[in-house]
Amino acid sequence: MTGESIIEVRGLRNQFGAQVVHEDLNMDLLRGEILGVVGGSGTGKSVLLRCILGLRRANVGTVRVFGEELLALPAERRSQLERRFGVLYQRGALFSSLTVVENIALPLIEHARLDRADAEALARVKLALVGLPADAGGKYPTELSGGMVKRAALARALALDPDILFLDEPTAGLDPIGAAAFDQLIRTLRDALGLSVFLVTHDLDSLYTLCDRVAVLAQKQVLVADRLDVVAANEDPWVREYFHGPRGRAAEQAAMRAPGSP
Repeated sequence: MTGESIIEVRGLRNQFGAQVVHEDLNMDLLRGEILGVVGGSGTGKSVLLRCILGLRRANVGTVRVFGEELLALPAERRSQLERRFGVLYQRGALFSSLTVVENIALPLIEHARLDRADAEALARVKLALVGLPADAGGKYPTELSGGMVKRAALARALALDPDILFLDEPTAGLDPIGAAAFDQLIRTLRDALGLSVFLVTHDLDSLYTLCDRVAVLAQKQVLVADRLDVVAANEDPWVREYFHGPRGRAAEQAAMRAPGSP
C-alpha cells in the first residue's frame, strides 16, 4: 500500500428531491489498500459506489479515478478507464441463462474482443484463481451454492485484470466459515495481483481481519477514515454502538487470535 490516491472524491453532494444523502463528502482510496466502507441504513453507501463507478452523476462535487474525472471523459476514453474496474455485486448478478464459464467469458468477448474459445479458456483460468473446481464452469448459477456463486461472480469481476476491485457486501448470506474463506481469498488476490479494493460491508469480521482502513459514512459525510483502531475510538454514537457492541467485541477478539490479521 502506498500513499497515492487512485480514487479521489471531493465535495460530493447527492440529493433525491428534498432528501440530501451526502453533503461535502470527501474520500480517498489508496493504491494497494483494502478500504472498508460502513454506515447505517440510509447513509448512501450504494449511492457513493454508483457515483464512483460513473453510474450516477452527483449533484455537486467531483470523482477522479487515476487522476481523471470519469463522467467528463469522451466515451472511448471512459470505456478504457472502466475496464480497469472489477465489480462484484451483492447477489452476484450472474446471468442465469449462461453457464459459469460463459458468464466469465462474456466481458472478455465484449471488451477484450477475444473469440469465444480463447475467452472461455481464459475464463477457466479465472475460475481456478478464485478456488472453484473445473466442473463448476459448465454449471448454471442456480446449480451452485451461495459461496460458489460469490466466487464465480468474483472470477467475472477479475476477467479483465482490473486495477480496482469493488465489492458490495461480498460475504452477505454466507455462513461464518464461508465468509472467512472468502475474506482470505480477497486478501490473497490483493497481495498476488496488486489490487486496490473498495469494500462495502456490514461484516465486522471482514473489517477486523481484512481492511487496511475503514471509512464511516455518517452525518452525510465520511465521518472518519483511518485504521480500524482509530475509527473504533471515535466518540460518534453510531460508531461506538457498532464497534463496541457484543458483535464488535467478538469480532475484535477473533481477529486478535487470528494469525496475519492487519
